[in-house]
Amino acid sequence: MAQLSHLDEQGRARMVDVSEKEITSRIATARGAIRMQPKTLALIQGKKIEKGDVFSVARVAGIMAAKKTSELIPMCHPLNITSVKIELTPRQKPARVEIEAAVRVSGKTGVEMEAMTAVAVAGLTIYDMCKAVDREMIIGDIRLVQKSGGKSGTFVRKE
Repeated sequence: MAQLSHLDEQGRARMVDVSEKEITSRIATARGAIRMQPKTLALIQGKKIEKGDVFSVARVAGIMAAKKTSELIPMCHPLNITSVKIELTPRQKPARVEIEAAVRVSGKTGVEMEAMTAVAVAGLTIYDMCKAVDREMIIGDIRLVQKSGGKSGTFVRKE
């Protein structure tokens, strides 16, 4: 098993020094979903949620979250993200919205955490906007599905 890079020789938490790493093109894609009652999904799709266009707001929230990841997760480096794309796909059986975030950077460290944070916050935003009609929504299955770039190369999850 690989040694944890966020711990020093004494086992204390530290931010990894990436100053000697090469700048490479890196991309990470994450996915998750928010399950809900069928009537909630119908309200979202019909743009009948009182707080506004759920998909537009969730997309912007996911983008903002990717950009703020280093402020939320202590050991993440601040990155000059070059692209964030959020896809929200409604599905009927079971009623849910599938969330996908793809984040890109040219940098010394990857954007896996930024992609997963974008998915989580997009899901939380959907919950917030729809909670008046459905408090039983469940956000879950947030996972990295692929990443490329950097010393560790490419990862593709088998789904």
